[in-house]
Amino acid sequence: MSRLDGRAAIVTGAGRGIGAATAKRLAREGAKVGVFDLKEEFCRDTVQAIQADGGEAVGIGCDVADAQQVERAVAEVAAQFGRVDILVNNAGVLRDNLLFKMSEDDWDTVMNIHLKGSFLCSRAAQKYMVQQKYGKIVNTSSTSALGNRGQANYSAAKAGLQGFTRTLAIELGPFNINVNAVAPGFIVTDMTRQTAERVGVDFAENQKLAAGRIPLRRVGQPEDIANVVAFLASDDASYVSGQVIYVNGGSR
Repeated sequence: MSRLDGRAAIVTGAGRGIGAATAKRLAREGAKVGVFDLKEEFCRDTVQAIQADGGEAVGIGCDVADAQQVERAVAEVAAQFGRVDILVNNAGVLRDNLLFKMSEDDWDTVMNIHLKGSFLCSRAAQKYMVQQKYGKIVNTSSTSALGNRGQANYSAAKAGLQGFTRTLAIELGPFNINVNAVAPGFIVTDMTRQTAERVGVDFAENQKLAAGRIPLRRVGQPEDIANVVAFLASDDASYVSGQVIYVNGGSR
Protein backbone atom coordinates (compact mmCIF):
# COMPACT_ATOMS: atom_id res chain seq x y z
CA MET A 1 0.00 0.00 0.00
CA SER A 2 1.39 3.41 -0.97
CA ARG A 3 1.47 6.33 1.47
CA LEU A 4 -1.18 8.39 -0.32
CA ASP A 5 -3.64 5.73 -1.43
CA GLY A 6 -7.17 7.11 -1.40
CA ARG A 7 -6.01 10.73 -1.18
CA ALA A 8 -6.84 13.51 -3.63
CA ALA A 9 -4.22 16.17 -4.27
CA ILE A 10 -4.01 19.51 -6.04
CA VAL A 11 -0.70 20.84 -7.31
CA THR A 12 -0.61 24.34 -8.80
CA GLY A 13 1.90 25.34 -11.45
CA ALA A 14 2.19 21.65 -12.27
CA GLY A 15 2.77 21.92 -16.00
CA ARG A 16 6.54 21.85 -15.63
CA GLY A 17 9.47 22.02 -13.24
CA ILE A 18 8.97 21.44 -9.53
CA GLY A 19 5.18 21.33 -9.89
CA ALA A 20 5.27 18.62 -12.54
CA ALA A 21 7.76 16.54 -10.55
CA THR A 22 5.62 16.92 -7.44
CA ALA A 23 2.39 15.92 -9.19
CA LYS A 24 4.08 12.82 -10.60
CA ARG A 25 5.58 11.88 -7.23
CA LEU A 26 2.28 12.24 -5.38
CA ALA A 27 0.63 10.09 -8.05
CA ARG A 28 3.29 7.41 -7.62
CA GLU A 29 2.48 7.47 -3.90
CA GLY A 30 -1.12 6.63 -4.78
CA ALA A 31 -2.82 10.04 -4.85
CA LYS A 32 -5.28 11.15 -7.48
CA VAL A 33 -3.96 14.49 -8.70
CA GLY A 34 -5.56 17.68 -9.92
CA VAL A 35 -2.90 19.23 -12.13
CA PHE A 36 -3.37 23.01 -12.23
CA ASP A 37 -1.67 25.45 -14.57
CA LEU A 38 -2.62 28.71 -16.24
CA LYS A 39 -4.08 26.91 -19.27
CA GLU A 40 -5.37 23.36 -19.52
CA GLU A 41 -3.02 22.57 -22.41
CA PHE A 42 -0.05 23.38 -20.15
CA CYS A 43 -1.14 20.46 -17.94
CA ARG A 44 -1.25 17.89 -20.72
CA ASP A 45 2.29 16.46 -20.48
CA THR A 46 2.10 16.02 -16.71
CA VAL A 47 -1.33 14.38 -16.85
CA GLN A 48 -0.25 12.03 -19.63
CA ALA A 49 2.90 11.06 -17.74
CA ILE A 50 0.87 10.22 -14.63
CA GLN A 51 -1.66 8.21 -16.61
CA ALA A 52 1.08 6.36 -18.49
CA ASP A 53 2.49 5.33 -15.11
CA GLY A 54 -0.88 3.94 -14.06
CA GLY A 55 -2.01 6.92 -12.01
CA GLU A 56 -5.12 9.09 -12.11
CA ALA A 57 -4.99 12.80 -12.90
CA VAL A 58 -7.03 15.62 -14.35
CA GLY A 59 -5.64 18.79 -15.90
CA ILE A 60 -7.40 22.05 -15.11
CA GLY A 61 -6.63 25.50 -16.44
CA CYS A 62 -6.67 27.98 -13.59
CA ASP A 63 -5.31 31.45 -12.93
CA VAL A 64 -4.57 31.11 -9.22
CA ALA A 65 -4.86 34.89 -8.77
CA ASP A 66 -8.51 34.79 -9.88
CA ALA A 67 -10.86 33.85 -7.03
CA GLN A 68 -13.67 32.58 -9.24
CA GLN A 69 -11.35 30.38 -11.30
CA VAL A 70 -9.80 28.95 -8.12
CA GLU A 71 -13.17 28.13 -6.53
CA ARG A 72 -14.33 26.47 -9.74
CA ALA A 73 -11.14 24.45 -10.18
CA VAL A 74 -11.01 23.19 -6.59
CA ALA A 75 -14.70 22.27 -6.73
CA GLU A 76 -14.04 20.34 -9.94
CA VAL A 77 -11.35 18.26 -8.22
CA ALA A 78 -13.66 17.62 -5.25
CA ALA A 79 -16.47 16.55 -7.58
CA GLN A 80 -14.27 14.23 -9.61
CA PHE A 81 -12.28 12.64 -6.78
CA GLY A 82 -14.81 12.96 -3.95
CA ARG A 83 -12.50 14.89 -1.63
CA VAL A 84 -9.55 17.28 -1.36
CA ASP A 85 -6.81 16.08 0.97
CA ILE A 86 -3.60 17.72 -0.23
CA LEU A 87 -2.84 21.15 -1.66
CA VAL A 88 0.59 22.10 -2.95
CA ASN A 89 0.79 25.83 -3.64
CA ASN A 90 3.59 25.85 -6.18
CA ALA A 91 2.53 28.27 -8.94
CA GLY A 92 5.03 31.04 -9.44
CA VAL A 93 6.61 33.47 -11.87
CA LEU A 94 9.71 35.65 -12.04
CA ARG A 95 9.78 39.34 -12.86
CA ASP A 96 13.35 40.06 -11.73
CA ASN A 97 14.83 43.52 -11.76
CA LEU A 98 16.75 45.92 -9.54
CA LEU A 99 14.50 48.09 -7.41
CA PHE A 100 14.94 51.28 -9.41
CA LYS A 101 14.03 49.41 -12.61
CA MET A 102 11.16 47.35 -11.18
CA SER A 103 7.71 48.34 -12.39
CA GLU A 104 4.47 48.17 -10.43
CA ASP A 105 3.37 45.42 -12.79
CA ASP A 106 6.56 43.44 -11.99
CA TRP A 107 5.72 43.75 -8.31
CA ASP A 108 1.99 43.08 -8.58
CA THR A 109 2.33 40.07 -10.89
CA VAL A 110 4.72 38.27 -8.56
CA MET A 111 2.70 39.10 -5.45
CA ASN A 112 -0.56 38.04 -7.07
CA ILE A 113 0.67 34.65 -8.26
CA HIS A 114 2.76 33.65 -5.26
CA LEU A 115 0.95 35.21 -2.32
CA LYS A 116 -2.61 35.91 -3.43
CA GLY A 117 -2.68 32.63 -5.36
CA SER A 118 -1.63 30.64 -2.31
CA PHE A 119 -4.22 32.48 -0.22
CA LEU A 120 -7.05 31.84 -2.67
CA CYS A 121 -6.20 28.17 -3.22
CA SER A 122 -5.78 27.52 0.51
CA ARG A 123 -9.06 29.27 1.30
CA ALA A 124 -10.88 27.18 -1.29
CA ALA A 125 -9.29 23.86 -0.31
CA GLN A 126 -9.58 24.24 3.47
CA LYS A 127 -13.39 24.11 3.28
CA TYR A 128 -13.16 20.47 2.22
CA MET A 129 -10.31 19.71 4.61
CA VAL A 130 -12.10 21.19 7.63
CA GLN A 131 -15.22 19.16 6.83
CA GLN A 132 -13.12 16.00 6.55
CA LYS A 133 -11.05 16.87 9.66
CA TYR A 134 -8.00 16.06 7.54
CA GLY A 135 -5.70 17.90 5.21
CA LYS A 136 -2.15 18.74 4.16
CA ILE A 137 -1.09 22.09 2.70
CA VAL A 138 2.45 22.59 1.44
CA ASN A 139 3.57 26.02 0.25
CA THR A 140 6.59 26.60 -1.97
CA SER A 141 8.84 29.29 -0.54
CA SER A 142 12.49 29.77 -1.53
CA THR A 143 15.93 30.52 -0.12
CA SER A 144 15.35 33.90 -1.81
CA ALA A 145 13.06 34.66 1.14
CA LEU A 146 16.30 35.59 2.90
CA GLY A 147 17.03 38.22 0.25
CA ASN A 148 18.47 38.08 -3.26
CA ARG A 149 19.73 40.83 -5.54
CA GLY A 150 17.27 41.78 -8.25
CA GLN A 151 14.40 39.93 -6.60
CA ALA A 152 12.77 42.38 -4.19
CA ASN A 153 9.33 41.24 -5.36
CA TYR A 154 10.10 37.51 -5.38
CA SER A 155 11.97 37.61 -2.06
CA ALA A 156 9.15 39.51 -0.37
CA ALA A 157 6.55 37.09 -1.72
CA LYS A 158 8.51 34.03 -0.63
CA ALA A 159 9.14 35.51 2.83
CA GLY A 160 5.43 36.29 3.05
CA LEU A 161 4.62 32.66 2.32
CA GLN A 162 6.61 31.62 5.38
CA GLY A 163 4.49 33.82 7.64
CA PHE A 164 1.38 32.62 5.82
CA THR A 165 2.42 29.01 6.43
CA ARG A 166 2.92 29.46 10.15
CA THR A 167 -0.35 31.33 10.54
CA LEU A 168 -2.38 28.70 8.69
CA ALA A 169 -0.76 26.00 10.81
CA ILE A 170 -2.09 27.78 13.90
CA GLU A 171 -5.57 28.36 12.50
CA LEU A 172 -6.09 24.99 10.82
CA GLY A 173 -4.26 22.72 13.25
CA PRO A 174 -7.37 22.13 15.41
CA PHE A 175 -9.00 20.59 12.32
CA ASN A 176 -6.17 18.07 11.84
CA ILE A 177 -4.71 20.04 8.93
CA ASN A 178 -0.94 20.23 8.65
CA VAL A 179 0.55 23.28 6.92
CA ASN A 180 4.23 23.45 6.01
CA ALA A 181 6.52 25.00 3.43
CA VAL A 182 9.53 23.92 1.43
CA ALA A 183 12.18 26.48 0.52
CA PRO A 184 14.20 25.28 -2.47
CA GLY A 185 17.71 26.47 -3.19
CA PHE A 186 19.19 26.23 -6.68
CA ILE A 187 16.96 23.84 -8.63
CA VAL A 188 17.39 23.19 -12.35
CA THR A 189 14.16 24.52 -13.87
CA ASP A 190 13.03 26.89 -16.59
CA MET A 191 12.87 29.61 -13.94
CA THR A 192 16.53 29.27 -12.98
CA ARG A 193 17.39 29.18 -16.66
CA GLN A 194 15.58 32.50 -17.02
CA THR A 195 17.57 33.91 -14.12
CA ALA A 196 20.83 32.92 -15.79
CA GLU A 197 19.71 34.51 -19.03
CA ARG A 198 18.75 37.68 -17.18
CA VAL A 199 22.29 38.17 -15.90
CA GLY A 200 23.86 37.03 -19.16
CA VAL A 201 25.41 33.78 -17.89
CA ASP A 202 25.45 30.46 -19.73
CA PHE A 203 23.07 28.14 -17.86
CA ALA A 204 25.48 25.19 -17.75
CA GLU A 205 28.22 27.46 -16.43
CA ASN A 206 25.77 28.95 -13.94
CA GLN A 207 25.00 25.49 -12.58
CA LYS A 208 28.70 24.70 -12.27
CA LEU A 209 29.36 27.91 -10.35
CA ALA A 210 26.37 27.30 -8.09
CA ALA A 211 27.42 23.71 -7.35
CA GLY A 212 30.82 24.98 -6.23
CA ARG A 213 29.16 27.08 -3.52
CA ILE A 214 26.87 24.29 -2.27
CA PRO A 215 28.24 21.93 0.43
CA LEU A 216 26.90 18.85 -1.37
CA ARG A 217 28.65 20.11 -4.53
CA ARG A 218 25.64 19.69 -6.80
CA VAL A 219 22.60 21.68 -7.79
CA GLY A 220 19.13 20.41 -7.06
CA GLN A 221 16.64 18.72 -9.36
CA PRO A 222 12.85 19.13 -9.22
CA GLU A 223 12.60 15.60 -7.81
CA ASP A 224 14.62 16.69 -4.75
CA ILE A 225 11.79 19.04 -3.82
CA ALA A 226 9.05 16.59 -4.80
CA ASN A 227 10.51 14.02 -2.41
CA VAL A 228 10.20 16.38 0.55
CA VAL A 229 6.71 17.49 -0.45
CA ALA A 230 5.62 13.85 -0.66
CA PHE A 231 6.80 13.34 2.92
CA LEU A 232 4.97 16.44 4.17
CA ALA A 233 1.82 15.36 2.33
CA SER A 234 1.87 11.95 3.99
CA ASP A 235 0.89 10.75 7.45
CA ASP A 236 4.58 10.18 8.14
CA ALA A 237 4.58 13.94 8.80
CA SER A 238 1.44 13.95 10.94
CA TYR A 239 3.18 15.83 13.80
CA VAL A 240 5.02 18.28 11.56
CA SER A 241 3.27 21.62 11.08
CA GLY A 242 4.19 25.27 10.76
CA GLN A 243 7.66 24.40 9.50
CA VAL A 244 9.76 25.77 6.66
CA ILE A 245 12.16 23.14 5.34
CA TYR A 246 15.09 24.47 3.34
CA VAL A 247 16.06 22.05 0.60
CA ASN A 248 19.30 23.55 -0.63
CA GLY A 249 22.14 21.07 -0.34
CA GLY A 250 23.34 22.50 2.96
CA SER A 251 23.80 26.11 1.86
CA ARG A 252 23.33 28.99 4.27
